[in-house]
Amino acid sequence: MRALRILLIVVVVLGGLFVIADRVAVHFAENEAADKVRTTENLATTPDVSIKGFPFLTQVASGELDDVEIGIKDYEADTGTAAGGNGGPKTIRIDDLKADMKGVSFSGDYSSATAATATGTATIAYDELLKAAKSEPTQIIPGVNAQVVGLSDGGNGKIKVDIKVTAAGAAQTYPVLSSVTVDGDTVKVHADNLPKLVVDLADSRIRSITDFQQAIHQLPGGVKLDSVQAAQNGVEITVKGSNVKLAG
Repeated sequence: MRALRILLIVVVVLGGLFVIADRVAVHFAENEAADKVRTTENLATTPDVSIKGFPFLTQVASGELDDVEIGIKDYEADTGTAAGGNGGPKTIRIDDLKADMKGVSFSGDYSSATAATATGTATIAYDELLKAAKSEPTQIIPGVNAQVVGLSDGGNGKIKVDIKVTAAGAAQTYPVLSSVTVDGDTVKVHADNLPKLVVDLADSRIRSITDFQQAIHQLPGGVKLDSVQAAQNGVEITVKGSNVKLAG
């Protein structure tokens, strides 16, 4: 019995040491991975990297990690040319990008890593999306100008687009509920209906103001836009991808 107790104590001690070693190793790996992602994506700040699953060391031995989560606070995504030809931004800020990477394989020297699949979420604040709209007065018919002066949550997955119409020196703001969709690498905003007064003025021309789009050409690791929905603080996007490069 004494020998059995000693054996059990040894097993518990060794198990505890293994857990400690495993957690130390995963913490070190997370820091190294975060630095590599920052360098690869040219980020202003170091992202959060969390390697899931236990034990970590056996995953390393297999050459593949089951699940890695990455969080980037502020990501400046490339928009290509100026948004919609409106003199829009070359980049757009994406807030709180969180991606869940599955089946992450890595090279023997850990210089590169690729995820089999990735899914994630992020937010584009309304003030950022507003930069893609025509926020400067634009003539829709002689003597009548219109511009987008604000974006906000319209409820039920809609965006409220505030359109300011100025005619004969008098201005009035019209709230327009709009749908937001994803088309390839582009977020599109389309007015569901226009106020009757505005329609009477020039439907097609006012739509050149109310309807706008924002291209997003580059996201971390090559993930792509999947869907988008209006929310309280901005439009919430989901992303997905396969063979997503994390580093190298």
